[in-house]
Amino acid sequence: MSHLRAGAISHISTALRAWRTRSTGRFARGVPPYGGDVELVLADNADLDRHDTGRGHPEHPGRLPAALAGIDAADLRDAVVRVEPRRATVDELSRAHKPELIRALKEFCEAGGGALDADTSAVAGSWDTALLAAGATLAAVDALENGMGDVAFVGVRPPGHHATSDRPMGFCLMNNIAVAAAALAERGERVLVLDWDVHHGNGTQDIFWDDPRVLYVSTHQSPLYPGSGHVTETGGPDAPGLTVNVPLPPGAGGDTFRSAFDEVIAPVVDSFVPTWVLVSAGFDAHRDDPLANLRLTSADFADLALRARSYAPRSGRLVLVLEGGYDADALCSSVGASLSALLGESYRPEEQSSGGPGSEAVAEARRMHVRD
Repeated sequence: MSHLRAGAISHISTALRAWRTRSTGRFARGVPPYGGDVELVLADNADLDRHDTGRGHPEHPGRLPAALAGIDAADLRDAVVRVEPRRATVDELSRAHKPELIRALKEFCEAGGGALDADTSAVAGSWDTALLAAGATLAAVDALENGMGDVAFVGVRPPGHHATSDRPMGFCLMNNIAVAAAALAERGERVLVLDWDVHHGNGTQDIFWDDPRVLYVSTHQSPLYPGSGHVTETGGPDAPGLTVNVPLPPGAGGDTFRSAFDEVIAPVVDSFVPTWVLVSAGFDAHRDDPLANLRLTSADFADLALRARSYAPRSGRLVLVLEGGYDADALCSSVGASLSALLGESYRPEEQSSGGPGSEAVAEARRMHVRD
């Protein structure tokens, strides 16, 4: 739990429930990025979280209060339009997952759960929590489509980007962002899934490997779990070049990420012309995270969020979905800084980082994907 102890998490959770019950006003301070007042759609399953991973597990229920506390830390509560999560249906899940997986996971949880692999477990309440995580992501997309806000943040657990079409893994049961991307693609949208989690989103890559409607882009530490995400993994025969991996070495900092976004990702996105941008927003590339070795700060995540916003065609087409992030203080500050940047505010409790390795990795990815 880092420096933010269990008592503080409980206090934050109580405070969050209190301000949710109050009416929210429009956010009129600062310089709005989209013109006019800017509103943040928030969908989360924190109050309905019954996914117990056990004592000492890094993906614990305290992560959500820590992440949502970033909204308060950045003084953004007046921007929030809260959307109640709903449960994803089997048909909605089936766009990204095989029916056999859905049925087996449901039955596994109903039987009491247990270990799914060395890192991933479930209990009886995990199935409903997973349905709400995927459904909250869909609800956020629907809210933006209905004009309820300009950008959305989905604060849910369990995370999703490691879950493949037929296998839960890496703390993930269902692939929340893939379920939403598949729903949008079915409606004729062109979807960019941008994954800045420190771990490669092998599940999302697997699901959209040969789908020309979805561009999957990942920056991640390499080598690191799950061992996928090599720069040469570029998509299937029907979607050549629509998987873009920028694997970065341990110690890489914010300047390397900014270069990757500007020199590799931006040109690819410009060619793809997405109509929606969904971000697998893991914050475990932060320098204080215990599960990895990159050196980002909360200010660096704010910079990445601004770049993600620039890839969206217009207001109301950008959704950030929480993935990893296992230091409570870093998670709080990084979520706050990212959302603050998107709303035209300037909450940056840390300075940008720079230095470290990674320039050669960025250059290799550029050679693979960008033609001058």
